[in-house]
Amino acid sequence: MNMIIRVFPIATVVLIALSGVLVAQQGPPPVTVAKPVVKSIVEDDEFVGRFGAAADVDIRARVSGFLDQVHFKDGSLVEEGDLLFTIDQRQFRTALRQARAQISIAEATSAFTTDQLERAETLIRNGNIAESVVDQRREAFLASQGALEQARAALELAELDLEYSEIRAPMSGRIDQARVDPGNLVIAQDTLLTSIVSTDPIYFYFDIDERYFLAYARDARARGSVLQEGADNLQVQVTVADRSIPSQNGILDFSENRIDDETGTMRVRAVLRNPDELLTPGLFGRVNVPGSLPYEGILIPDEAIASDQNRRLVMTVDADGNVVPKEIRPGPRIDGYRVVREGLDGSETLVIEGLVRARPGSVVAAELIELPLVAEN
Repeated sequence: MNMIIRVFPIATVVLIALSGVLVAQQGPPPVTVAKPVVKSIVEDDEFVGRFGAAADVDIRARVSGFLDQVHFKDGSLVEEGDLLFTIDQRQFRTALRQARAQISIAEATSAFTTDQLERAETLIRNGNIAESVVDQRREAFLASQGALEQARAALELAELDLEYSEIRAPMSGRIDQARVDPGNLVIAQDTLLTSIVSTDPIYFYFDIDERYFLAYARDARARGSVLQEGADNLQVQVTVADRSIPSQNGILDFSENRIDDETGTMRVRAVLRNPDELLTPGLFGRVNVPGSLPYEGILIPDEAIASDQNRRLVMTVDADGNVVPKEIRPGPRIDGYRVVREGLDGSETLVIEGLVRARPGSVVAAELIELPLVAEN
């Protein structure tokens, strides 16, 4: 029977021996640990809402006539007092000239009756005129004064009609398209010509239910304010669907005075600055409202949280490297961390990297680091 004998080089034998020694000497698995971040926080509640204009005006004419000109570009920005439409002014200029002519007639009549009355009063003192004649001239004088006042009122009305034939912007904002083209008849107080919405500031409306209302009202009273009056200008943040657009700061300034019977909600309003007109009425957004008074919160990274069916756990490490699990009740995210509502007191050392290597009851080689107050996203 033939036997095969293999001879290994000495270097290979030495490597095999060293590998066995290294495996035998392998220590506890390395992990990164840190203390939770403990600082004063305010929890946020998030709601969906919609932007609305702070002011929205329908433009209608105050006088009737045929539209002569449109002086703006559809969708442009207009300033308060800008000329928007002109109604054919010829009839109004004619009425103004008539009113001025009536003023001249009334002034002449008034001057004549004044002289007649003064002459009569002089003659009555000498007994050269009857008392009834004086009364007649006084009556004519008073009638002429009334006619003069009536003519002046007619002149003011004619001037107003001519002024109203030029329709100007009542406020600054973005204008809609012209709803009527030149040549069409415009009916006073009826024909809608266009509309203007203000752009800066802008409102954001959202609804809260009874539970949130009671919580916010309680916190507002604790701050010495009232929710319906804006809760002492409570600061909020609003984000839009495009996440590349940074969140916008706003102030809670109003809430309705009752809860809706059908929906069980109350409408709340925030006001935001909008100088670059990034926000437009009708857009949807999300608002984050402070949902608590300031308190000392415990914050940890989401990476430090493990799941065990319906439980949430963190792995704590003692001074000897022993891993001990702790159950927690997580809350919302703040400053890039997860709030821990229950389960930790802030003094623990938690595994934040290498969680898969930190098994309950095992021993790990922990490298301690310090977490920043605000996580880098």
